[in-house]
Amino acid sequence: MSVTTRGALPGGEYDVTVIGAGVVGCAIARELARLPLRTALVEASDDVGDGTSKANTAILHTGFDAVPGTLESRLVRDGGRRLAAYAAESGIPVEPLGALLVAWDEEQRAALPGLAGKAERNGYHQARVLSAEEVRAREPELGPGALGALDVPGESVICPWSTTLAYATQAVRAGVDLHLNCPVRSVIPGAPHLLDTGRGVLRTRHLVNAAGLHADAVDRLLGHADFTVTPRRGQLIVFDELARGLVRHILLPVPGALGKGVLVTPTVHGKVLLGPTAEDLDDKTATGSTAEGIALLRERGRRILPALLEEEVTAVYAGLRAATGSEDYAIRAHPAQRYVTVGGIRSTGLTASMAIASHVVELLAEGGLPMAGPREPEPVRMPNLGEAFRRPYRDAELIAADPEYGRIVCHCERVTRGEIRDALAGTVPPGSLDGLRRRTRARGGRCQGFHCGAAVRALFEEARR
Repeated sequence: MSVTTRGALPGGEYDVTVIGAGVVGCAIARELARLPLRTALVEASDDVGDGTSKANTAILHTGFDAVPGTLESRLVRDGGRRLAAYAAESGIPVEPLGALLVAWDEEQRAALPGLAGKAERNGYHQARVLSAEEVRAREPELGPGALGALDVPGESVICPWSTTLAYATQAVRAGVDLHLNCPVRSVIPGAPHLLDTGRGVLRTRHLVNAAGLHADAVDRLLGHADFTVTPRRGQLIVFDELARGLVRHILLPVPGALGKGVLVTPTVHGKVLLGPTAEDLDDKTATGSTAEGIALLRERGRRILPALLEEEVTAVYAGLRAATGSEDYAIRAHPAQRYVTVGGIRSTGLTASMAIASHVVELLAEGGLPMAGPREPEPVRMPNLGEAFRRPYRDAELIAADPEYGRIVCHCERVTRGEIRDALAGTVPPGSLDGLRRRTRARGGRCQGFHCGAAVRALFEEARR
């Protein structure tokens, strides 16, 4: 097992290689690690989960609103159950808040029974329509004019950063080679496939394309043009932890043509999210926020939860989703090539990740991937980043055993030297200060590193010497 970030790639031939170390690629690598194979996971960035996976709304979906009968519907339903169990086993924080799909006009209210029926067809039987009075009792701070809602009690919020890192950690510990800073520039299909990367040539018998926004480009390198990815930018506003008491559920809009629309949701980190926008772009690197996008979010947020707009903003960020124009995932097997492409994985990819991984390995088997000798990977236990659970700075026994867990470095997020030390020495250490933030929350609070930035950077640089 190894994590490499620079230098030439190891020689020899891999049995299977996964391109892309987002949440789906890491889940696939973890699933492949169950087999006695030589497996590689290659990523263009310096960290896992550094693309779409780091900038989403972090909801663990029930799949109630997927298109019935689609592959996405099946995998989200299965994946949600799997991930909920995995999170409990691995210490990934999850809060089962439930969701309210709020109707703000007569057309939206009229759509609620149909959405409840859609949930039934997707195998979710707990959704029910609420009156305006019931909605107001559930959410006292909701803006005026709500006419009703669809109650979806099974929706939860989860930590997306810990999920991706848990998959990657388990995969690497089970023998997968993780190659970071390793962009795939071209592929010569064959037996084996030859991948020309930024760090040399990699040889592999089987290939999985989980390249997210660039999955269509990789697909074309293998001679296929089944789909085109359009980057869909979602801008979000993160409000301070003092806003957390304003909202009790995930507040969803009635969905439109471009997706689920602007929502308000608590996070497991104790904040409140407002967003995302849905802007189709040409540039797959356009992750900057815009004045127009923020103004739109504030306008929508003022209607949903007026008091939220009076709270302090902690951060603003944007992510890009891999839209394909289809209402289903673009997962395709090419057995004769020993190749599987995993494209069009949008906002439900986090929820569906474990089921997608299982499905992809089954498709690889159709291309001749040996499936003998599976074994379960050793369990992992992730550091807790969730406010609903005991954090190290509040754990007297932990601090007594190791005083570093009582020495706070980042006071906004109450992150200790012990947590930073552990992250820097982890199986998959951070490649940047942003990676360290995703592992610990350091520099993620209201001052955005103004007070702790120098101390955090010093610890980061010391560990890299």
